[in-house]
Amino acid sequence: MSLAGPRFLVLGAGAVGGYFGGRLAAANADVTFLVRPARAALLDERGLIIESPMGYLRLPVRVATADTLDGVFDTVLLTAKAYDLEQAIAAIRMAVGPGTAILPVLNGLGHLDRLDAVFGPERVLGGVAYIAATLTAEGTIRHLNRVHGIAFGERSGAVSRRVEAIAGAFAATPVDASISDEISLDMWEKFVMISSLAGMNCLMRGSVGDILVADEGESLMLKLLAECEAVATASGFPPREGHREQCRAVLTERGSNFSASMRRDLEAGLRTEGDQVLGDMLRRACANGIDAPLLRTAVCHLQVHERRLAERH
Repeated sequence: MSLAGPRFLVLGAGAVGGYFGGRLAAANADVTFLVRPARAALLDERGLIIESPMGYLRLPVRVATADTLDGVFDTVLLTAKAYDLEQAIAAIRMAVGPGTAILPVLNGLGHLDRLDAVFGPERVLGGVAYIAATLTAEGTIRHLNRVHGIAFGERSGAVSRRVEAIAGAFAATPVDASISDEISLDMWEKFVMISSLAGMNCLMRGSVGDILVADEGESLMLKLLAECEAVATASGFPPREGHREQCRAVLTERGSNFSASMRRDLEAGLRTEGDQVLGDMLRRACANGIDAPLLRTAVCHLQVHERRLAERH
């Protein structure tokens, strides 16, 4: 690690990786984006473009492809879709050295076991991204609101030099970045929230506000949340009261157009992270003897979708 800060490799320059990596690059951090050739060509031609309420950004960025990636990095920011984890592992393998920290901000929790098995748990941090963003057809990152947070930390709860170095790099950006000494609990709380939100959004094909208009909408929303909270509690990570209150406020806000990206993927006829998020939550429910009928129904709904996609391709 240089005196100027850690060298970052950001896997992908999509909505999440492009946003956080772009903010770091704009603050003069040493950032390389590992992307596919077509995305590399577009970034070389147009630069990285972010449209955001927190500030418009267009800047040239350093890119690498699988063929041109060279050397090891201090920090690898892993922002792939959860279903692309194996491809992501293969892509970053040669960039990971003895001192590399891998910071995954994937949805769900299942990626941790796989990353631990491949790279060793000592290299894998915990991380949570709090952002709503999309990648347009033209390759622009569109940030949808004013929330742009990232939390990270050692899963042991210790505050290490490498975590402090990452925080130092983010300190020069407008991103709300924080070191967490309870990152595993943070990850579980997001897992509960996204499972509850995405499960209902996908089952009902509607936003939070759409669902709440229905006679049983709020009741079903809170029942699915209770199922997911029970799984977290049985797994040793009971959500904190503040998080419980926040979830209930978000999921019962009348008129809200809030919706998980999983629903957008579903309605666009795309692959979803249903198995990696809802499916994983259901498997953990079963392992703990928890009855989760709404979660089971949501998983079945998404399995039908995924099966239809597979048949088309």
